[in-house]
Amino acid sequence: MTQNSPLQLSLPVHLPDDETFKSYYPASGNDELIQKLRLSAESYQPQAIFLWGPEKSGRTHLLHAACAHAKELNRSSFYIPLGIHASISPALLEGLEHVDLVCIDDINAIAGHPLWEEAIFDFYNRVAEQKRCSLVVSGTKAPKDAGFVLPDLVSRLTWGLNYQLQPMADDEKLAALQRRAAMRGLQLPEDVGRFLLNRLARDLRTLFDVLDRLDKASMIHQRKLTIPFVKEMLRL
Repeated sequence: MTQNSPLQLSLPVHLPDDETFKSYYPASGNDELIQKLRLSAESYQPQAIFLWGPEKSGRTHLLHAACAHAKELNRSSFYIPLGIHASISPALLEGLEHVDLVCIDDINAIAGHPLWEEAIFDFYNRVAEQKRCSLVVSGTKAPKDAGFVLPDLVSRLTWGLNYQLQPMADDEKLAALQRRAAMRGLQLPEDVGRFLLNRLARDLRTLFDVLDRLDKASMIHQRKLTIPFVKEMLRL
């Protein structure tokens, strides 16, 4: 999360410790984006990054990972999930142009909200003027398709680097699940992983949440992950 920032303390946000670049399994075609995110976390980058993809596509994981990477390097960072914009104020953006890395998630949530659109536009301008802050923004759609009513904001959001997250193939999702399991000291056999892919929603957020449940159940019952055990625990 953001370091040494009194404003961050007022946000009802907790960044998970396990959402790092190490735990992220990139789909084919996303390598350049991840490299640019790393660089943004490591030092000032003159070009903002805008990335978009559908819900549960891994956008939030990448923003969390960038903040975690900055923290490892003792750089300040600030993460803003605009999905909770109704409970926070646009004034939150004031002064953030002096932070090393600012990650704004789910910017599509404020489309059609003039105060927030103006505030984001002004913040982009301050970032460009100060030349100190690396800025990463995510949304579900490309800026021109997100429904913003302020044309200048659309223009600003396309300023810099724009990336569309490429979807994962099933084999990549299986590899991501097995990596996640291994990081927890859990063995996920291929047949069990494919069973989960075939029986559950295929977004990684859902799959990871289920894997967390199975990890706890495995420890409680002292059982390995097998298809019969998974069926029993998930009532499939």
